[in-house]
Amino acid sequence: MLRVANLKISLDGGADAALTAALKKLKVGRDQVLSWRVSKKSVDARDKGDVHFVMAVDVALKNEDGVLKRIKPGAATKAPQEPLFPRIQKAYDGLRPVVAGLGPGGLFAALALARAGMRPIVLERGQRVEERKKTTDHFAATGELNPESNIQFGEGGAGAFSDGKLTTGIKDPRCRLVLKELYAHGAPEEILYLARPHVGTDKLPQVVAAIREEIIALGGEVRFSSKLTQIIPRAGEIAAVRYQTGQETQEISTDALILAIGHSASDTQQMLFQAGVQMIQKPFSVGARIEHPQSLINKSQYGNFARHPALGAAEYHLSARLSDGRGAYTFCMCPGGTVVPAASRVGGVCVNGMSVFARDGENANAALLIDVRTEDFGDDHPLAGYALQRAWEERAFRAGGGGYKAPAQLAGDLLAGRETKALGDVKPTYRPGVTCADFRAVLPDFAYRGIAEAIFLFDRQLKGFAQPDAVLTGVESRSSCPVRLLRDARCESNIGGLYPCGEGAGYAGGIMSAAVDGLRVAQALMKNKGLLEE
Repeated sequence: MLRVANLKISLDGGADAALTAALKKLKVGRDQVLSWRVSKKSVDARDKGDVHFVMAVDVALKNEDGVLKRIKPGAATKAPQEPLFPRIQKAYDGLRPVVAGLGPGGLFAALALARAGMRPIVLERGQRVEERKKTTDHFAATGELNPESNIQFGEGGAGAFSDGKLTTGIKDPRCRLVLKELYAHGAPEEILYLARPHVGTDKLPQVVAAIREEIIALGGEVRFSSKLTQIIPRAGEIAAVRYQTGQETQEISTDALILAIGHSASDTQQMLFQAGVQMIQKPFSVGARIEHPQSLINKSQYGNFARHPALGAAEYHLSARLSDGRGAYTFCMCPGGTVVPAASRVGGVCVNGMSVFARDGENANAALLIDVRTEDFGDDHPLAGYALQRAWEERAFRAGGGGYKAPAQLAGDLLAGRETKALGDVKPTYRPGVTCADFRAVLPDFAYRGIAEAIFLFDRQLKGFAQPDAVLTGVESRSSCPVRLLRDARCESNIGGLYPCGEGAGYAGGIMSAAVDGLRVAQALMKNKGLLEE
């Protein structure tokens, strides 16, 4: 196939208009086309007077080499080959590998192992995604937390309840594999070509469940409400793991354990540290969710085109270097979304954002985060970052008044250095509810001052960002893991057969990068066992 990129297409044009433009560049008629597809689609809104799509089209032609010789150099290129799942060269008859965690990293690692005939056993401390949805809805409605199954823990991981965004900064061919598998298991086809794809919190659970069912159909097992509690090494190698289901402890003999525990499993990290797994501190971020009217974001991003039906809800991603040298940025922006309770510890409040596939809510929200450096930890213990997270979340719990209500402050009040007494026209979407507060009682001073400066700087990049009644809800402290589990070129820890993976190991930051790391680690495991084709 040939790829024709950088096609400028009007908002009223669609895929067919892109094909017409591509064929014009290729100087061929439709009768020469064997097959075609849109391979990339993004919005160019740099000029608010000329908002349009930029598209790429892959076209299979009858005489592609001849076409390439005739057309202007650079007008088209050979489309890249589609990556393939790892293929094994012999049957596997060893001990069954164990995967701890069924977020994106564990899910794709287990899928790869299952397709290789290795019959993985997956341990997930939370519930299956269907039950987990009911549990998280109950928490939002009542403030009654299940510490083992919530927005952090359970099938699908934290990403299952945060819009299902699939954007990533990594350039790895396995990204395409992840997108193809998500689509094959029920995600919308548009994720294969949109520049900023997302599945939506309403659709992603069904996709996750479909992948799980394939793992099981291929001979794998998934054990829910099963928390990894101990690793048992012998002579420097993994020999067994223990896990707890209810009041019962069980043991599995294995020589391979993929740790895909997610960024919030501080208790599991403590167990690993005590078992001698090498780990180091890692910087992370802290801040709050900020909510604006989605209509304001649309107008700022798209100008007079804001109401065009082809555009949908506008997004943004903002970053700046602050006067103290720290970085400030927005993260996990949820157009037309809601702020959700992301607590997993009793007595601590933290927040996240989510939106459904339609992104049709009244508000936009994003995390507004400030860098936390390892020198801020105040302790050289590898897990000291978790202690900071816990302290800030406990402050937020107290400032919210209990019941997992979250503290909220208006942007105008924060900029003026005063406590919020009443909300404005922007209605916070967080449940179980918010309590007007002063974030100086919640955030460390560097983060409070950083957010104030960032709001001012971001308003220059996105007009209206400093809207006085924009609502800040806190605290957002789980954007990434504050620890990294060390691994070598074989993707193994200092304990042989132990494979740290994904966000909880410090090697990913979102659904896509975690899923890719799951594939990477599973492939390394197969290679280490001599199973992969060269």
